[in-house]
Amino acid sequence: MRYLPTTQVGEKWNCSPRWVAELCEGGRIKGAQKAGSTWIIPEDADRLAGARIKNGR
Repeated sequence: MRYLPTTQVGEKWNCSPRWVAELCEGGRIKGAQKAGSTWIIPEDADRLAGARIKNGR
């Protein structure tokens, strides 16, 4: 399995690397691991659709 850092996942998902790290810290991305001071995410991890949107807009 190949892992990507938060910067590459942020580019892939069109969001900031910090937001990806927040999702990892909250345990919301399956398979994410801490490698030193960096989060690494499996290449095939699914993006959470509308995690912050409550009313559907």
